[in-house]
Amino acid sequence: MRDLSDSKVIISIPIDEIAPNPYQPRKEFNGSSLEDLAASIKEYGVLQPINVRKIGERGYELISGERRLRASKLAGESHIPALIIEVIEQDSAVIALIENLQREDLNFIEEAEGYYNLINDHGMTQEELARKVGKKQSTIANKLRLLKLKDSIKKKVLENELTERHARALLKLPDDTLQEKALNRIIKRNLNVKKTEELVEKMLDEVAASAEKPKKKRIKGKMNYNIYINTLKNACKEMLKAGCRVEYNQIDRGELIEVTVKIPKNI
Repeated sequence: MRDLSDSKVIISIPIDEIAPNPYQPRKEFNGSSLEDLAASIKEYGVLQPINVRKIGERGYELISGERRLRASKLAGESHIPALIIEVIEQDSAVIALIENLQREDLNFIEEAEGYYNLINDHGMTQEELARKVGKKQSTIANKLRLLKLKDSIKKKVLENELTERHARALLKLPDDTLQEKALNRIIKRNLNVKKTEELVEKMLDEVAASAEKPKKKRIKGKMNYNIYINTLKNACKEMLKAGCRVEYNQIDRGELIEVTVKIPKNI
């Protein structure tokens, strides 16, 4: 990927000729923060140029600087200072992600979605992506696991300002229903990460205990019919001791046990 420091020429380009970056990982922009930046741009201009790449005869695609571009539009500016970078689409996506990571502008779900898009749309492996963004492969893998959460759960986690560790704890639960149940308790009780992990472990124990109950019932049923069979056997033994030529026969037929007792009428 080309070093952006190689680009030295800053030019002013029409804002309406700049297309958004389809791989912009940041989805949420604070309205009041944008208004503050727009006010600053009205007074001092855009102090740091955005990065774009040329597309077609007349047109550009944003690489990085989404917030500055939005604020400039809000400020009523018609042009914006920009560096034109010669990069391919994949590198444009990587640069957009890296810039947001360096500025810590992304929440952990946006970061995970950014990783997923680069892997899915550009055929990158986790190892390749890790090298490009300066992260460990295990970090990439852990972030991607967060996307297994249902969309409504991810949204609720972010809306209630829960941490990534809260979200990871929810992933231990086996289905959406349990995850939502746990999430509602976490929000209602304002649980920290430690208490959240304890709640999840308790719920997992309850699931395991519930799964064992049918087995116990089957064992109990087996014990019951053995009691009855032993009662019959003992009765036959007592009859034999009393001189009655009783015959006892037992056949296991899989789903049932067939017991035959033959007692002579003339004892």
